[in-house]
Amino acid sequence: MTGWQQSPATALLILADGTRLEGRGIGAIGHAAGEVCFNTAMTGYQEVLTDPSYAGQIVTFTFPHVGNVGANDEDIETVNMAALSGVRGVVLKADITNPSNYRALEKFDAWLKKRNIIGITGVDTRALTAQIRENGMPNGVIAHAEDGHFDEASIMAELKAFPGLEGLDLAKEVTTAQTYHWDQTGWKWNQGYGTATDQPFHIVAIDFGAKRNILRCLADQGAKVTVVPATATAADVLAHNPDGIFLSNGPGDPAATGKYAVPTIQKLIETGKPLFGICLGHQLLGLALGAKTSKMHQGHHGANHPVKDLTTGKVEITSMNHGFAVDKATLPTGVTETHISLFDQSNAGLSVDGKPIFSVQYHPEASPGPRDSHYLFTRFMNLVRAQKGVEQRPEHAAPAA
Repeated sequence: MTGWQQSPATALLILADGTRLEGRGIGAIGHAAGEVCFNTAMTGYQEVLTDPSYAGQIVTFTFPHVGNVGANDEDIETVNMAALSGVRGVVLKADITNPSNYRALEKFDAWLKKRNIIGITGVDTRALTAQIRENGMPNGVIAHAEDGHFDEASIMAELKAFPGLEGLDLAKEVTTAQTYHWDQTGWKWNQGYGTATDQPFHIVAIDFGAKRNILRCLADQGAKVTVVPATATAADVLAHNPDGIFLSNGPGDPAATGKYAVPTIQKLIETGKPLFGICLGHQLLGLALGAKTSKMHQGHHGANHPVKDLTTGKVEITSMNHGFAVDKATLPTGVTETHISLFDQSNAGLSVDGKPIFSVQYHPEASPGPRDSHYLFTRFMNLVRAQKGVEQRPEHAAPAA
């Protein structure tokens, strides 16, 4: 399999099986190894490439035209701006065009350089996607040299040294270095982001690689949000006297992060406080409850994944980004499967019987993606409201304008 070639090629993508793709380089100069996955979202490339959950991965976009609306400062999802860019590279079909959008502040190529993200264009992304679907997500190395001269020995050494994502705790690389408070609310047309002024509830969010829009969704629900590092202990969390606890998304192998996170979560479960997890937070909660996680064949990455809420019977289109999953066959007694993927029937949610604890595998905050699942933040905060004796909100109320 070959990419669109020019003489000389200024970018390479080499897979562990020897597949070699040549194309045109964009973004940062250099080379980086990672796990190669594909994402089926048609919009939101900036949010995807700043999602900390993609740490250690090279993202192939199946949509051919990426970069055509430029980049701006509002669509960044990384909270910890001091951390290195989590994503290792980006693979595209078409060349980047000049931006055509009123919100664009800079060209996509310049934005990639600032974020230290290496890119390649001119690749047959349909063929690459088909290869990943058939053979699973391979390790690979992406390289960009403006003069077309590559240090192939160094490139191949980096690929050989990359261990893959199994066994890697990447949460420590993307988490916040210190505790902070969050009060930014959701984006509104022609207004931008707001600031929360009425915050009657206190939520402590454990940051395993949190996205900004998750924190905004909590603030929209009237939550004063305190964000703590991934390595925070149960005592650290409870010292803030929270009304509820949130476990964020994040990258890497949940079993590796779970070595220090699971004991903390188990102690937090014992408090009886409402607890909500997303993505890696869902997997870590599953481990804390006694279930097991496993590596997926091709993972779920995109903004068009159908999920069924087994508690209501409704189907929602969701945003997903994960390469590990909770093994539903290992869910212990007292833990109920609440959501399933309609693509492959894999577990997409769980709850603890008789306790205000639940989690989902996907991203209800979207960004990018549909807003079908925003109700889950209301569901979580209603558990908090119930414990505080406050009137609950309808789960599927119309979102704010």
